[in-house]
Amino acid sequence: MFFFRHIFEKIRLLTNYRKEPYLLFYRLFGFFPKKIELYELALLHKSVGARDSNGKLANNERLEFLGDAIISAVISDIVYKHFREKEEGFLTNIRAKIVQRESLNKIAIEMGIPTLIQLPMKSGQLHGNNVFGNALEALVGAIYLDQGFGRCKEFIQHRIIDESLNINSLANKEVNFKSRLIEWGQSHKVPVVFEVFETLQNRQNEVIFQTKALINGEIGGIGIGHSKKESQQQAAKIAIKELQDNAFFVERVLKFDSEPPFSPMRDIDEHIGRDKVAQNILCTFEEDKLQEMSDMSGESTISEQLQS
Repeated sequence: MFFFRHIFEKIRLLTNYRKEPYLLFYRLFGFFPKKIELYELALLHKSVGARDSNGKLANNERLEFLGDAIISAVISDIVYKHFREKEEGFLTNIRAKIVQRESLNKIAIEMGIPTLIQLPMKSGQLHGNNVFGNALEALVGAIYLDQGFGRCKEFIQHRIIDESLNINSLANKEVNFKSRLIEWGQSHKVPVVFEVFETLQNRQNEVIFQTKALINGEIGGIGIGHSKKESQQQAAKIAIKELQDNAFFVERVLKFDSEPPFSPMRDIDEHIGRDKVAQNILCTFEEDKLQEMSDMSGESTISEQLQS
C-alpha cells in the first residue's frame, strides 16, 4: 500500500507546475507534502508583514504554537521510554534540554532552514531570537496538519533525536547558565554582574544564598540556593529566560546608558518588591526540600524528621 501511495505522489509531482518546492520539502522531510501552502506558511516570519487573500496578516506563529506542543509531547514519549528507570525530575530536565530554543535553533541551522525561511532584508537583529528554531517548530505543526501525528513522530525521532542529538550524552551534560549569560553580555557589550544580596537560614538551619543577576544594571533574575554557585545559576537561568521572552527588557538593557535619576520612592518600591520575591522564592525552595525529605522518609512524616 505504501509503495503505490509513494508512486502516486511522484506522479502527482510530475504533473504539478510547482515541482521545485515539492522537491525541496521532499529532500528536507523524506516525503511529499499534500498541502504545500502549510509548509510555505511555516517559513513565513511575521516581520515580513505578508497578508493572505483575505487581507489578514499571515505568519508562522500559530503553526509554531502547534509544533511546540507536538515536539514536547513526542520528546516526552521518547525520553520516557528511553530512560525507564529514571524519575520524573530527571525526565523533565532532559526534555527541557532538548526542546530549549537554543537546541532547536542549532538543529534548524544544521537542517538548512535559514536558507528557506522568509525574512525581511534587514534581519540581522532577528538571528539572536532563535527564529530558525521557531520555524522548525512551525514546520512540525505543518507536518501534523498535513500528514498526521505518526509522521510527526517519525520526523522528530529521525531528524531531531537520531541525527542531531546524542540523548545519552545530553543526560550527563550540565547547562552552565551563568557562563551563557556572561557570554551574551560580552557579545552585546553590556556588563553582567552577580551579587549576593542576602543570606538566610531555613527551618533546618541551613544557610541559603540569594543572588541577583544584573545586566547593565538591570535585575534580570533572582536566584536562591545552598551555595553561591547554585544561587548564581538559578539567577542566570531566570535572566536568560527573561532575555528570550521579554523584548522590552532586552531593549531596556541594551539602551540603558546611564544611571536613571535618583528617586527615593523608586528605591523603596524596588526594595519592597525584592523582599517579596525573595520571600516567595524561599517558601518555594523550602517546600521543595520538605517534599524531598518526605519522599525519602518512607513511613515517617516530615514533622518527625524535623524533630529528629
